[in-house]
Amino acid sequence: MTTPPPALLIAGHGTRDEAGAEAFRDFVGELGRRHPELPVAGGFIELSPPPLGEAVAELVERGVRRFAAVPLMLVSAGHAKGDIPAALSREKERHPGITYTYGRPLGPHPALLRVLERRLAQAVDPSWDPAEVTVLLVGRGSTDPDANAEVFKAARLLWEGRGYGAVETAFVSLAEPDVPGGLERCARLGARRVVVLPYFLFTGILPDRVRHQTEEWAAAHPETEVRSADVIGPEPELLDLVWERYEEAVKGDLRMNCDSCVYRIALPGFEDKVGLPQQPHFHPDDDGHHHHGHHHGHGHAHSHAH
Repeated sequence: MTTPPPALLIAGHGTRDEAGAEAFRDFVGELGRRHPELPVAGGFIELSPPPLGEAVAELVERGVRRFAAVPLMLVSAGHAKGDIPAALSREKERHPGITYTYGRPLGPHPALLRVLERRLAQAVDPSWDPAEVTVLLVGRGSTDPDANAEVFKAARLLWEGRGYGAVETAFVSLAEPDVPGGLERCARLGARRVVVLPYFLFTGILPDRVRHQTEEWAAAHPETEVRSADVIGPEPELLDLVWERYEEAVKGDLRMNCDSCVYRIALPGFEDKVGLPQQPHFHPDDDGHHHHGHHHGHGHAHSHAH
């Protein structure tokens, strides 16, 4: 009798946008249909149901004892580095006997860069010369400098070999430059045609904010032609990449970056985060949840197992 392969657990951030949450749940369902040979479940750290603990309980009820968890996130910030590992550790206490491995975040993988390139092509006028187009890649933004640097890395990789005049970077929250500041930088560098490209997997509150801020800036600066591109979305490349991360986790072939991690290395202004204690997020829909009041995510957990 052969041992069944580990189940697949998808860990999402969560969003107050119901369409975005539904896109995540549909994505998990599609992964399950693609891989009928193993149980697949998914849950969120915060903001939307189902909580990650409920997804683990669902797997356990199906007889699962081994699973690989993949964070459905583009960059390794506090959630991927800390909240998810801490939540998984809590689930291990709740369900004695389960074992798991933890995969790495998704980007900036060449497959996702191809999708971003497609989104740009859909947004620009076909008559435009790419060399005259400036792209503004807008990430989520984080208080983790390593995570913000990952967005800059994605921007550089997107620029390489594709012929665009420039690829600049901005953030919609928690980090500078913000969207108006990023657009202003593009204009000061001489950009006449700008495509704002959201570095997000699915629709949600923050991608909507990017589009809204872009439209506001464009209305105030008619001399610059500005277009908005769509989010990455549940493309075949994304499904394939999650499976690749699953297989890495199962084989133990994990290559996460620890060289500039604030929880390991003292970076200027972030020295107090080195070796910080680990605490999971508390999801309000989690049945095992007895924490009252809003948890702001201070003291991000970080397993150091990456």
